[in-house]
Amino acid sequence: MKLVKQKKISPRKMWPNEAQDFTPWLEQHIDELGEQIGFDLEVVGREVSVGPYSADLLAKDNNTNTFVVIENQLEKTNHDHLGKTITYASALDAKTIVWIATDITEEHKKALDWLNDITQEDISFYGIQLELWEVGPDTASTRWNIVSAPSVNVKAIKHASSTTESGQIQLSYWTKFRDKLKATKKIHSLHTPRPQYWFDVALGKSGIHISNTCNIQKNIVRIRVYIENKTAPTAYAFLESRKADIEKQLGFQMNWDSNPNASDKTITLEHETDLTDEVKTEESLNWMVDYTIKVWNVFSNVLKEMK
Repeated sequence: MKLVKQKKISPRKMWPNEAQDFTPWLEQHIDELGEQIGFDLEVVGREVSVGPYSADLLAKDNNTNTFVVIENQLEKTNHDHLGKTITYASALDAKTIVWIATDITEEHKKALDWLNDITQEDISFYGIQLELWEVGPDTASTRWNIVSAPSVNVKAIKHASSTTESGQIQLSYWTKFRDKLKATKKIHSLHTPRPQYWFDVALGKSGIHISNTCNIQKNIVRIRVYIENKTAPTAYAFLESRKADIEKQLGFQMNWDSNPNASDKTITLEHETDLTDEVKTEESLNWMVDYTIKVWNVFSNVLKEMK
């Protein structure tokens, strides 16, 4: 390992023109941004028209199947761009706004924090300050400093106050699950917990993800590789052809459901528990974290081979 001296440089040295240089670069490196905010991002369009203006990038978060507006500004933030991002989000039905700038002012940070606090729980605003650091001759690295992001605690309180008792149990379960999984530092892209039956984890392939479930009535938790209907005809066949190798790598068998009557396909592992018992709930959380990591490691690598 060798230590090198770094020097902060202007992003304009790498990307002289924001629209012609930086936005196309970001489109090609959208995974890098997604990893910073815990999203599985897929670019839908660049310079997407909204009236007389255009959004720099429109992406989709595959974890939640919702749109994300990304606005770039290789300079100090201003009111004009803040207004435009909100307009783009409303026109394009986006749930998340990501505002990237080289200098986010204190008043705009406060504005984003305020918007995160007052909007409904599924609306999110991110302010990211981009830095470029020279690490050697003709070599530089990016730094993404998140200066404003949704408060998980505030969003959780909003969830809890407006959901049923079952929803509150699910929210609590997924919050603990996410915290435990995040603490392992094995999987970086994790979305905000919600009071719902499932919690999705991206596998790096559009249309295929891990969708863990928590069935309160039956006291069963499941880890599912979920293959959406558009992807299922080819993806399920590919994975099934690798079944022996997959289960050898996993060290255990899963339930492969090729139900012809269902458009979506699942590959499942389940665990019985008692969600009214704190000890058994904790044990089920540890089980789910351990086996989610194992399933994620194997399937994410195998899916890289699928064209």
